[in-house]
Amino acid sequence: MATAPNTDGDPFDEFLSARGHETGPTDWEESYNKKQCPECGGVHDADASECSVCGWRPAAQ
Repeated sequence: MATAPNTDGDPFDEFLSARGHETGPTDWEESYNKKQCPECGGVHDADASECSVCGWRPAAQ
């Protein structure tokens, strides 16, 4: 018997979080006085709001 799909959240996120991975909103990674893009690894000045390499932006909060 089939069950109805779970519409409470993203099944992929649920799969990852059940295995110990973080699935929350992504933000810049910071090291010293630079920001690093979590998508492509591009390094930027501390005042960057968008990755100039791949165009990634952090989710609005």
